[in-house]
Formats: sequence, structure tokens, C-alpha cells
Amino acid sequence: MRIRVSVQPNSRRDEVTVRQDGSLSVKVKAPARQGRANQAVVKAVAAHLGLPKSDVRLVGGHGSRTKTLEVPARNS
Repeated sequence: MRIRVSVQPNSRRDEVTVRQDGSLSVKVKAPARQGRANQAVVKAVAAHLGLPKSDVRLVGGHGSRTKTLEVPARNS
């Protein structure tokens, strides 16, 4: 399953919120340099979803504030 994520680097704290359209808004303390913010986004989203970091992959938007993450589909 793919999730759209809007990222705000250099925030005061790490925080994940769900928007009305179902996408995620992620604030991370890490700067947008050398992939640090991307790593922090993966870690924050994994924690929010209760998944290990290895299950969350950044598949689009590596240099953008709008990113696409891939996570395993949940079985209902």
C-alpha cells in the first residue's frame, strides 16, 4: 500500500498527523540534508503505524517535501 506524506523538516519535535484526505503530515526534527529527514520520516511513520522500520520504504519524493511511502497492506 502506498501513502502520501507531506514533510516539514527542522521542526521542534517529531509528529505524525492524519489529514482529512487520508494522507499523513509528518514533522521531523532532522534537517533536510544528506537524507537525514527521509530517515526520520520513515522512522516516525513506522512508529505511528506500529511497524518495524524495515517495513516502510521511501519510493518517491526523495528530494521533495511530498513523499510516497510503501507499507505492507493490513489484513482486515
